[in-house]
Amino acid sequence: MATAASVAPRVLAPRKGGGGLSSLARFADVYLAFGVIGVIVVLVVPIPTHFLDLLLCCQLALSLSVLLGTLYANEPLEFSGFPSLLLFVTLFRVALNVASSRLILLQADAGQVIAAFGDFVVGGNYVVGMTIFLILLVIQFVVITKGAGRVAEVAARFTLDAMPGKQMSIDADLNAGLIDEQQARERRQKIEREASFFGAMDGASKFVRGDAIAALLITAINILGGLAIGVLQRGEDVAQAMKIYALLTVGDGLVSQIPALLVSTASGVIVTRGASDANLGEDLGRQLLLRPRAVAICASILMLFGLVPGLPTMPFMVLSLLCFFLAWAVSKAAPAGTGRGGPSGPASAPGGTAAGSRLGEGAAVEQLLKVDTLELELGAGLIPLAESGGSGDLLGRIAQIRRRMASEMGILMPSIRVRDNLQLAPRQYRIKIRGATIAEGELIPDRLMAINPGNARPGLPGTATRDPAFGLPALWIAGEQRGRAEAFGYTVVDAATVLSTHLHEILRSHAADLLSRQDVQNMVERIKESDPAVVKDIVPNVIGLPVLHRVLQGLLRERVPIRDLLTILETLGDVAGGKPETVDSLVERVRVALAPSFVRALEDQDHRLASMALEPALESRLIQSLVQSNQGPQLVLTPFQVPRLLKALETQYAELSKRRRNVSLLCSAPLRPHIRRLIERSLPKLPVLSYLEIPRSTQLEILAQIRADVLGEEGAGLFGPKSKEPGPGPATGNR
Repeated sequence: MATAASVAPRVLAPRKGGGGLSSLARFADVYLAFGVIGVIVVLVVPIPTHFLDLLLCCQLALSLSVLLGTLYANEPLEFSGFPSLLLFVTLFRVALNVASSRLILLQADAGQVIAAFGDFVVGGNYVVGMTIFLILLVIQFVVITKGAGRVAEVAARFTLDAMPGKQMSIDADLNAGLIDEQQARERRQKIEREASFFGAMDGASKFVRGDAIAALLITAINILGGLAIGVLQRGEDVAQAMKIYALLTVGDGLVSQIPALLVSTASGVIVTRGASDANLGEDLGRQLLLRPRAVAICASILMLFGLVPGLPTMPFMVLSLLCFFLAWAVSKAAPAGTGRGGPSGPASAPGGTAAGSRLGEGAAVEQLLKVDTLELELGAGLIPLAESGGSGDLLGRIAQIRRRMASEMGILMPSIRVRDNLQLAPRQYRIKIRGATIAEGELIPDRLMAINPGNARPGLPGTATRDPAFGLPALWIAGEQRGRAEAFGYTVVDAATVLSTHLHEILRSHAADLLSRQDVQNMVERIKESDPAVVKDIVPNVIGLPVLHRVLQGLLRERVPIRDLLTILETLGDVAGGKPETVDSLVERVRVALAPSFVRALEDQDHRLASMALEPALESRLIQSLVQSNQGPQLVLTPFQVPRLLKALETQYAELSKRRRNVSLLCSAPLRPHIRRLIERSLPKLPVLSYLEIPRSTQLEILAQIRADVLGEEGAGLFGPKSKEPGPGPATGNR
C-alpha cells in the first residue's frame, strides 16, 4: 500500500532553428483578427473570380488540416480550440457561399473551381449534381452532425455529473500523498477544461447543422434567382438558363459541402475520441489487429464468399489473401510485442529497455533524496483503515483534518503520505515530521476505545489503555458494549477516530514546524490579491519574509491562529518601522492585536476566563531576575528556584483542571514570553496570557495565585490561602 510520489513529466526543450516558426506563432492573434475581419469583408464586398478560386482552395486545405489534426490528437483537450475553430470555419464557408452566389447571379461565372465541379465531377448534368449534393447534405446533416451533437451533449452531461466524484478522488490522492498541490491543481483544471470543452462542442454542433440548412436554402435561392435573371433579364429560355445557373449552383454546393463534410467528420472524431497515448490511427490499427485469430477467421469467411456462384471471385480472394497475410504477420510479431495477441504499443527501439531501466533507477534515486513533510506509517493490521472503501475511511478523515487546520489555525497543511511499514507491529502506527518520529501508538481495529473523561463509573470490562491524543485513561471494548459504556459515562470512539484525533492533536502541537517559508510566501501572495497596498508597503520594505516567517511560527507555537494575516501585517508594519525589535517582541505585539480572537476560545459560556495568576510580589521578584543579553531580556533563576516554581504551577494547574475545562496563567506583559518558555516542556497546553491581552468584555475569574515564597528558602509554603483552604471564594473582576 505504500504510496509512491509522482515523477514530474519531462519537459522537452525547443529545437534550435525554430525561431522563425516561434516568431510567426507570436502574432497568431493578429492573424486571427485579420482573418475574421477578412471574412466579414468577403460577405459584403464583391471579389474577383480568381481570388474566389484561391479562397475556395484555402477552404478545402483548412478543412483537411482540421480533419487530420483531430486524427492525430491523443485526447480531445489537445484540440481544445476546436469549438471556436468550428465557428470560424463555418463563417468562412458561408462567406464564400455568399461571394460565389453574387458572382453566379451577376456574371454567370464563379471561377474555375466551381465550373470544374459542375462540369467534370457531375459530367455537366445538373440533375446528377443536385442528387449528389442532396446525398452529401443528408449524410452531413442526418448522420454525422446529428450523431456528433448527441455524443457531445451526453459527454457534457456525464462530465458535469462526474465532476464531484473526480474532485473527491483528487482530494483523496492529495491527502494520501500520491500527488502534490501542483499536480492536484493541474488535475482540477483539466476537469474544468473537459466540462467546458464538451459543453462548447454541444453548442458548436449547432453551427454545422445550421450550415447544412443554409446550404440547402442558398442552393434553392440561387437556382430560382438564376432562372429569374436568365429568363426575365437576359431573355434566355428556361432550359438554357437552367443549364447555366443550375450547373454553377450545383458546383458551388459541392465545393462547399465537401469541406463541410470534412469538418463535420472532424467534429464527430473529436467528441468520440477517448484519452490515449497514441493517435487514432495507431489505436485503431493496434486494436483491430490485436487478435490474429479473428483476422484469420475473417480471411476464411471472405474466401467462402469468393466461392459462392454469382459473386465476383477475384476481389474476395485478394482480400482473403491479404487478411491471411496480416494474421500471419501479427502472430509472428506477437513475441516481440508486449501483448499476447499482438503488440500493444509502439515497438521499442534497440536498447530501449536498458534506457528505461536507467531512467527508472534515476527516478528511484531521486525519490530517496526527497523527505516527506508529513508521514503516517501503518502496521499490517491497520492497512484496511486506509484502503478505499475500508472500515475507517482514514483518507476522508485526513482531508477533514486539513480543512479543520485551515479553519482553526489558518495554515494549509502539507499532504500527508500514508504508507505501510512491515517493520512495525501489526497494530502499531507512527507519525513522522520530516523523517523524525514525533508520536506513535497502538490500535485494535475491531474494538472500540472507551475514554474516561474523569467521571465515568468503574466496572466496565475491557483492556486498559490510554488515549494517545490527551493521555486520558481508556479501555478497549467490544462493539456490543458501546451502549453500556456510554451509560457508564465513557466517551466511545472507533479506532480510526482515535488515530485521526491523535494526528490532529500532533498537527496542532507542531504547526510551527510545518509552516515553511514557501507557505508564508503563498499566504502573502493571497493577501496581495485582496489588499495589495498593505503587502506593498510592508513586505519586504518594512519586514522581510524570514522575520515574518519566524513571527508566524512563534504564534503557532502557542496555538494562536494566523488566519487574520492582514491584521498581523498591519501590526508589524506599525511596530517594525521604528526602533529595531526582536522577534519575541514582535510576537508579543501581534498577540495583543489578535487577542480578541484567540482569548474568546478560552472563555466559558458566561464569558468568564478561568485563570491562575502570579502574586504581585512574585512578579516583582521575577522581573528583577530579567537580565539583558544580545538576544534580549532573559529570565535568570537559580537551579533551586526553577523546579520549585514549576512544581507550584504543575500542582495548581492539575488541581484547577479537575474543576474547570480551560484554565490559563496570567502574568504581566514583560514576563509572559519568559514564563511561556519556562513551562514549555512541562505544561505545553497551559495558555500563558498577559493582562494586556484580555479584552474589556472578558470577565476574569482568578481561581488561585502563586505566592512569592515559592522562590524562597526550602520548606516554605508553595501556595497562598486560596490553594490550601477554601477561603471566601474566587476573586473576579472585569477588564
